[in-house]
Amino acid sequence: MAAIAAAIALFVALVALGGFFLYNSLPGNAAPAQPSEPAADGAEEVGDADDSVLYIKVVGDSSDVLVRIPGGEVLTDTTMTQGQYLSYDHDAMDVSVSDPDAVEVYVNGELKDLAAEEAGKSFLVESGAAG
Repeated sequence: MAAIAAAIALFVALVALGGFFLYNSLPGNAAPAQPSEPAADGAEEVGDADDSVLYIKVVGDSSDVLVRIPGGEVLTDTTMTQGQYLSYDHDAMDVSVSDPDAVEVYVNGELKDLAAEEAGKSFLVESGAAG
């Protein structure tokens, strides 16, 4: 009898874990961007993520940031505030920021000039070449 109870408890635990991971894998359920610690001397640093395909850091008040794989998964769709950053290493990503002046975007380690980008307009980022 104890073996049956243990098997049922194990089954319930596996179903609960499966549901949890399924829910977290759905688009729009990504964890929000995590804030970074500012540099002690006040200098702006890319940090450990500077070799990522995409690195975004908020230097203004805030900006809505949407990053997705073209035609596919949404990697993040959140409002980021000053000091927060994120990085991704995918071959291609569509990126949209609501306030281009509030963010620094690094593509393959190089700062991307967003002066010509319209607020909320998507641009393509690809690994190996600044997009």
